[in-house]
Formats: sequence, C-alpha cells, structure tokens
Amino acid sequence: MEENELIEKITKEILSKLEKMNVTGGSAVGSATNKNTSVKKITPLELAGLIDHTLLKPGATEDQFSKLCDEALQYNFKSVCVNSSWVPFVAKKLRGSSVKICSVIGFPLGEMDTRSKAFEARNALANGAHELDMVINTSALKSGNLKLVEEDIRAIKRVCRNNTILKVIIETSLLTDTEKILACEISKKAGADFVKTSTGFTGSGATVEDVALMRRVIGPKIGVKASGGIRDYSSAIDMINAGANRIGAGASVAIVTGTPAG
Repeated sequence: MEENELIEKITKEILSKLEKMNVTGGSAVGSATNKNTSVKKITPLELAGLIDHTLLKPGATEDQFSKLCDEALQYNFKSVCVNSSWVPFVAKKLRGSSVKICSVIGFPLGEMDTRSKAFEARNALANGAHELDMVINTSALKSGNLKLVEEDIRAIKRVCRNNTILKVIIETSLLTDTEKILACEISKKAGADFVKTSTGFTGSGATVEDVALMRRVIGPKIGVKASGGIRDYSSAIDMINAGANRIGAGASVAIVTGTPAG
C-alpha cells in the first residue's frame, strides 16, 4: 500500500471514530468528561506516588537538582523527571531508593532527526533512566506524514528495555481534537506505555477535557500523563478523575502539602 493510501485509510478510520464520539460536532470532549462519574478520593500520600517530580527549565543549577532529589525521597514521588544531561547526577543521588528516574527525549520541540532521539534515549538509559518521555514530531503529524510519526515513536521503543516505561508527549495545545485522537492512536500502535498531554513549554498545558478525550481514545490499558500547569492538589485530582494515572509537575511539593507553589 502506498503511503498516501495508508494515510487516507488511517484518516478514514479516525474520522469514523470521531463521528461515533461526536468530536466533529464539538461535543466529544464534553461527553467524555461528563461520562466520568466515578470520582476518586486520593490522599496526598497516595497522590505523591503518581507524580513525576519535574525540573526541566533551562538554567537550573546543581543545587536545584539536588533539592529535587531530596524532595522526591522525602515525599516518595514516583519519579524525578529531568533533561537527559542530568540523568547521571540524579541517578547517583537516588541510588538505592524506589524513586524512578525519568528522562525527556527530544525536548521540548520534538523536531529533531529520529536517530538523534534514539541516541539520546539510549544514552539516558545507559546513564540510569527508567522512564522516557519523548516529544512527538508535531510538524510531521500536522503535515499528514503519519509514517514518520509512527516510526519516530517505534525507534525509541526499540531502544527501550523490557522494564522501560515509554511516554509520548503529544503537545495537545498545538493540536485539533482530530489530531489529538490521531496522535493517541499512533502512539498506541507504536507501543507507547503512556500518552502525555504537554511539555509545559507550549500553550496552556494540561486540561481536564484533553485528559478525558485521551483516556477515551486509548482505553484502559495505556496510561495517561497530565502535565503542564498543574500547581495544586485540587487540579491534580481533577486530572486523575478525568482519566490520568500519572501527573507531571514542578509544584509537586505544593500539590501534596497544600502550600503555595513557589
């Protein structure tokens, strides 16, 4: 099958799903949220175990990364999430603990060559990373180059070990609802363990509506990570009740303690 025929076939399948979900009429996101009637009550301690404690801003210092690790140990966060160059440092700080190390890949734009992403992923794993959060190639998706989008994800999946968790950041603020669904479907097909809303560097970050839509598309077996702009306990719980089972945040301590984020 030619690439254009493949794109047309996948697009028709997605549009069929969209019609069933009423996305084309603008109501799928709302209906997905409204149908989520099982409100979960999670203690701050339980919530901490679902949080990737994150520091990705440029200019962050060694002292800040040291503090990040100390906080992760104190509050028992699921992981620390850092740029790949900081993986060796946090791996040393967290050695012997249950806190996982998450490295972003192709961050924050996702536009680099696939081989570059794969090299970064391989290097991060060799340096101690347990989880990878890779950024989708948004330009390829919006250009209809679905083959490139899928191969980009598969290339990172091939680098992963059996116990590596791969999360695909689809950058929802840049996508239409149709593109969000397409990105989730491709990520699922390529073997991702999670789909993730945002880098936090573009647009509005995570929304309850996007999380609900993503969960509805991918079903119960793949994770949804809500990330970007989540700064308090209430917002985090809203994301969990919309369908997220992982939260990415820099304000993690404020979220679990109720103190104002710095």
